[in-house]
Amino acid sequence: MKRSEKFRQANREAKATVVAAAAVIIFWCIAGFGLADVDISFYHTPLWVWGGCVGTWLFAILVTVILSEKVFVNFDLDDKEEKHNG
Repeated sequence: MKRSEKFRQANREAKATVVAAAAVIIFWCIAGFGLADVDISFYHTPLWVWGGCVGTWLFAILVTVILSEKVFVNFDLDDKEEKHNG
């Protein structure tokens, strides 16, 4: 992988991470504040607590898995060219 390709990939990963963080924040707002007026409880805990805490945590894990499988690429940041023996 050329140095310019490495920088493009690193920028792609950084931009995707910012979008993912924004998505988690938006989900947290909707799941927490959006459910505040709902009069449903689960184990004597309001639904907005479950959505804002547990739901956001699960959503963040899902987003992380998607990022790691679809966006992130494992490559060496070293500038040395790979040497092929043989």
